[in-house]
Parts: sequence; C-alpha cells; structure tokens
Amino acid sequence: MITRGGKVTCDLTISVDGYAAGLNQTEQRPFGDDGGDGWGDKLHAWFAEGPEEHPAEFARMVTAKAFIMGRNMFGPVRGEWDRQWNGWWGDNPPYHAPVFVLTHHPREPQPMAGGTTFHFVTDGIEAAFNRARAAAGDGDISIQGGATTVNRYLAAGLIDEIRLHIAPLMLGAGPRLFDGVPPLNLEQVESRAATSVTHLIYRVLS
Repeated sequence: MITRGGKVTCDLTISVDGYAAGLNQTEQRPFGDDGGDGWGDKLHAWFAEGPEEHPAEFARMVTAKAFIMGRNMFGPVRGEWDRQWNGWWGDNPPYHAPVFVLTHHPREPQPMAGGTTFHFVTDGIEAAFNRARAAAGDGDISIQGGATTVNRYLAAGLIDEIRLHIAPLMLGAGPRLFDGVPPLNLEQVESRAATSVTHLIYRVLS
C-alpha cells in the first residue's frame, strides 16, 4: 500500500531536448557526453553560479525531509557492492536527511556527516516511497533522479510537482525525462529565465 502525506516533488536539470545526462557515463564522467568535461559543467552551469544567482531554487532543494534516488545517481558501482562508495558528494552530502537509494543489491545503511544517511532499498519503488514517507512524516519527499527513476515515479502517479531546470544545449541521446510516462495533465506554477537556465515548476493534476 502506498502511503501519502506531504508534497512529492522531483528536481531535475535537463537539456532543451529533454536529456538529464549524455551517453557514455563513467566514474570520471558521471554526466557523460555533455559537451564539457563530463561533470555536468555544460548541463549544470547554473548550479555552479550558486544560491546568489538562483536563491529560490537552491532554497527549495533542501526543504524535503526525505529523498529518493536511483543507484546510477548515487554512484558508478554496478552489480554487487564490491567496494565502498558513499556517493559523489564527499563526507557531508547536501541532503541532511534520509536518502533511499534504489538498487538490486543489499547493503547496510551508510551514515554520513550532516545528518545524511543513505538507505539501500532492494524491493522496488513503492517500498522506497513508503520508507521515505515514514521518514518524512508530513514533510515533503524529493525524487532526485536520474531521469529513469523520475519517470518510474511519474508513471506510478506519485509525483505532485515537477521542478525543471532547462539548460540551453542539446545532448541528442541519453536518459530522457518523460520516456515511458503516460501523458500528464500539468499546470504551470512558475517560470523564471536566467542566462544559463530556465527554471520551470509544474503541478501534476493527473
């Protein structure tokens, strides 16, 4: 049974043609062929500009009380956990709340500095959702990505609000937002253009 409570959002940077990363993702190039060094310097140029340029967007990112992400967003390790990997973000990840990572391979929870603990969920998106809801209480849940994970939750009807950051470039291939998602009835809530990105917020009506 799915338990509902506070708002469920997703927060994703995509190219104009809808891709959240390019092809050929590796540990050295987690965003693949994005026209830059692979660390998202083209796709995520706005993020490097910081909260001074994008105060509302940065503020929203830390309001959720629990987070869900796919294993590919957590790190490049595939198959069994044959080496220690604690995510891309160093010793103090930005979440400061429980993070539920979708995976097929069990692993003990990984506590980090600042209040972040990564929990590894092997029994599907609904189980991860219910664990996130239990952790968040009446607070919000953020589906962090990547695009494949967001698409699964959109297709299941579990996301209330889509927050997109559209970068002015085309990737042409890669994991793409809305692939496999039935048509959605959306209401535009907010739109704000900046030099390196356009921020959009949509409410999912059905």
